[in-house]
Amino acid sequence: MPGRDPADRSRRRFARRQWARRWLAWRYLVAVVALVAVVGGGLWLVYFSSWLSVAGVEVEGVGLLSATQVRQAAAVPQGEPLARVDLDRVRARVEALAAVRSADVSRKWPDQVLVEVEERVAVAVVEIGGRLQGMDADGVVFRDYAQAPPELPRVETGATTGSEALREAALVVSALPADLRARVDHVEASTIDEISLQLHDGRTVEWGSAEDSELKARVVADLLAARKAQHYDVSVPGQPTTSG
Repeated sequence: MPGRDPADRSRRRFARRQWARRWLAWRYLVAVVALVAVVGGGLWLVYFSSWLSVAGVEVEGVGLLSATQVRQAAAVPQGEPLARVDLDRVRARVEALAAVRSADVSRKWPDQVLVEVEERVAVAVVEIGGRLQGMDADGVVFRDYAQAPPELPRVETGATTGSEALREAALVVSALPADLRARVDHVEASTIDEISLQLHDGRTVEWGSAEDSELKARVVADLLAARKAQHYDVSVPGQPTTSG
């Protein structure tokens, strides 16, 4: 501006540059403070506030069990922030139910825990302590029956039958093709190496252990079709024998 002191103009330009430099430094600081506030507020909202707390548990995949039984076993604390629920502990509690083969637990935002259950499926019936119980393919006894389902073979045990022998018997039953399984009246399991099939027509198949069960099933099918006998032994499937 005409008449203005050049020194005054210089001071003003210097002051503007100083202010611009200060604002540049403060702008970054303000941005960092705002970011920290947003992140901190988000963490508080997710992990500590009641806005995203557990309001319920959804259960899928049940048939033998009820959803209420699974919820009770899961024991998910109502009102706890959903992000802080220990999913592994919930899963472990659900899988402790005898009828549950596996479970998957996840968060369903904004306020639900989802429990997806895979139930055990009975492949045979075993009588233990006077009770008829269903046993799955892993040899786990998990449910009671008032009467044995006609489509499931029975597993009969002896004084020396332990849990490992029951598991072997379950593996044998699971490996049987449908046509052979239909001919089985019951399975006798004494030890892991002494498993036999008792057919509806009174004939016996000495099976041995569950090892090579698929091969044994094929050998038995061929023997039953080719030879009339009372006793078939496929415990060594490469050298089967018959008698009677």
